[in-house]
Amino acid sequence: MRKEVKGTIVVELGEKLKQYSHFYLADVTGLNAAETSDLRRKCFKQDIKMVVVKNNLLHKALEASEIDFEPLYAALKGNTAVLFCNTANVPAKLLKEYKDKKKEIPALKAAYAEEGIFVGADKLDELCAIKSKNELIADVVAMLQGPAQGVISALESGASTIHGVLETLSERPE
Repeated sequence: MRKEVKGTIVVELGEKLKQYSHFYLADVTGLNAAETSDLRRKCFKQDIKMVVVKNNLLHKALEASEIDFEPLYAALKGNTAVLFCNTANVPAKLLKEYKDKKKEIPALKAAYAEEGIFVGADKLDELCAIKSKNELIADVVAMLQGPAQGVISALESGASTIHGVLETLSERPE
């Protein structure tokens, strides 16, 4: 590969690092063409951009970034696929799906999610537990609805109690 091409790839990777707020490094050693295509299809359906890169070029792109990615450098061995996304837990859930099917590949090497660096396959459960923006909004809405539902229930039960008292009083002879 010529030096100009390598430079272009490093620049493109740098742009992707800026464009996407989260990325995962996955080990794809041993995946055949059909399995790689299947993985790419699943990534596409979940709005994940998958790029298989040379470790040296990714290392240069990470070094050129404004963020210190030094803890990730040790994970740049073997065949590496970078999964870029804007929702932190989606790639983790995809990799966990493969792991749950007793497939060892693709496996998590490292990740940059929610401005934190996670190194090692043992961090997969932590990454799955990270909630997306929409999940957090749903949790807040559910918490806000709880007290409101309690007030509505109290008012409804109070209304039926008052109605019962008034009905009893109206039926009473004077």
